[in-house]
Amino acid sequence: MLASRPTLPAAGRSRAFGPAITTPRTLRSSHIARVANVGEATFDAEVLQASKTQPVLVDFWASWCGPCKLVAPLMDATEKDFGGKLKVVKIEHDANPKLIASYKVYGLPTLIVFKDGAEVEGSKREGAITRALLEQYLKKHGISK
Repeated sequence: MLASRPTLPAAGRSRAFGPAITTPRTLRSSHIARVANVGEATFDAEVLQASKTQPVLVDFWASWCGPCKLVAPLMDATEKDFGGKLKVVKIEHDANPKLIASYKVYGLPTLIVFKDGAEVEGSKREGAITRALLEQYLKKHGISK
């Protein structure tokens, strides 16, 4: 017979010793902006229409993609760093096959810049990226802090 091992209590349940856990385990720091997740239903308004007033950086990602997980905090920080000069959104690969096919997303993560209601020619970039390279990439496409 297997010996049972102690497990951590779920959020909100009391522990044998000490006060109840009252905060969710997934609580994140509020000093970093959270970019919007966009789908096929909201793509036109959140990306194409929004890009008529400010550039939009789209991050195509997937939950099973390791490099996407590395880039995610950078996307959050980038929207905050650019302070309203750039909108950053994420599009989940598996849930949005029409957008994936339409923009020919073959590798993940993929970044695409949109301006004036359309994809900026030559802005598609695949693979993980560092903060310095992301700033160069954005500057190349006319976006600076």
